[in-house]
Amino acid sequence: MDPIELATGDGLVLRAWQPEDAEDVFRACQDPLIQRWTLVPVPYRPEHAADFTGAVTRAAWAAQTSAPLGVFDARTGDLLGSSGLVALDRAGGAAEVGTWVAPWARGRRVAERAGRAVAHWAFEVLRLRRLTWRAEVGNHASRLTAERIGFTFDGVVRAGLPVRGGGFADGWQGVLLPGEVCDTPPAWVAPGGPGARRAHAFSHPPERLPAGACTLRALRESDLDDVVATFRDPGTVQWTSIPLNYRPEQGRDFIRHAYPAMWLRGTGAGFAFADRDDRFAGTVDLRISVLDPVTAEVGYSAAPWARGKGYTTEAVRAACAYGFERLALGRIVWRAHVGNNASRRVAEKVGFLVEGVQRESCVQRGERVDGWMATLLPGDLA
Repeated sequence: MDPIELATGDGLVLRAWQPEDAEDVFRACQDPLIQRWTLVPVPYRPEHAADFTGAVTRAAWAAQTSAPLGVFDARTGDLLGSSGLVALDRAGGAAEVGTWVAPWARGRRVAERAGRAVAHWAFEVLRLRRLTWRAEVGNHASRLTAERIGFTFDGVVRAGLPVRGGGFADGWQGVLLPGEVCDTPPAWVAPGGPGARRAHAFSHPPERLPAGACTLRALRESDLDDVVATFRDPGTVQWTSIPLNYRPEQGRDFIRHAYPAMWLRGTGAGFAFADRDDRFAGTVDLRISVLDPVTAEVGYSAAPWARGKGYTTEAVRAACAYGFERLALGRIVWRAHVGNNASRRVAEKVGFLVEGVQRESCVQRGERVDGWMATLLPGDLA
């Protein structure tokens, strides 16, 4: 297969790598994000770039095992990124799209524009029948790019991606078929769209957010004793599904994995709320519905020493505001066991409208109980 050159019509040129590109490739691959989300060697040395733009590229095109392309500014000739086909199987009609963007070229939708051109070439010239796009769970920018091109993602492939140093990480895998390339991004993931706003939020670590007299922040190891005390408290145990006789190892697992995993996968946002001395005072989280991506359910718990001070109300209000503004939610649901008047008071102070009782809608340690249900819309936030 002979190396090719593609012009996108919107200012990009994609062409096979040349040895003279090595210096720019070396400079780009010093970027922490490229090193975090790809398998480039770390540390990345000049000889790596020289080998990639020389012998590796020539062998790949000759063997038809991949089609590595540099992405360049058509006007200036500056390197902007890398895009092309890897794991190319001409006989089987399949390949994977691989891409990275130089740090100085970000914010120009380079990966999207180049990836779209590669997809058209793969289907219309190579006559492939299937393209895949793989990204490690947590690489929301890469997934957003693929969705803008038209790739469909159907879940998480557990231990599906090799990682540097051996082992495997959970991955997202998208599939694109002939006729599915989107020359205009779908509204959900278009710039400024709900999916784009959400991907941007989850691409960064959780922020510290003001919440009246308290602060929303990430859980941390130093919260362990307070987390265990809160989840052992009779008032917490009575109205939640927290395991009985909550143990320190369960608290440690909660701190290290529960909220971080939601954030990494983009399925929800969870925070601790802390008092003026930054001591743990409770938790609040938003869990996005799988069936309705603009709806989330709020959950919260307060440490026994923090009750009656208004902290929980302020924390829930701040979390819901974050959900509407940053996660593009349109509706937040609150549920509680019938009789949990303290939780209901918090919800109503925030602005939730109680809609009634759902019979046996809550599950607590294997038993179904009646639950109150309320909803909050953006205009309801008190």
